[in-house]
Amino acid sequence: MTVIPPIGSEWSVGALDGGAQAAPGGGAGQGFAKLIGQLTEQQEGAAQAAQQLAAGTASDPSQAVLAVERARLSMQLAAQIRTKAVESVNDIFHTQV
Repeated sequence: MTVIPPIGSEWSVGALDGGAQAAPGGGAGQGFAKLIGQLTEQQEGAAQAAQQLAAGTASDPSQAVLAVERARLSMQLAAQIRTKAVESVNDIFHTQV
């Protein structure tokens, strides 16, 4: 069963560096991998919450809706970051020296 955080903590962003500097020698790739793992966990938790809500077994429907909305917003943010990264790489490759 997925534990949904209490009300008030749903807006916490956490560390802005994404944990990329948490381990010595860890690079940005490891930080991104950690963030992708968290995104996957959030999506799975939202899917479980939605299934519980649909089955009528959710203890708190508002927490289930919050989990789904949080997962949706996280996915939108990840998509925007990916788009910006791809645009940046394309700009670098098209820069004339």
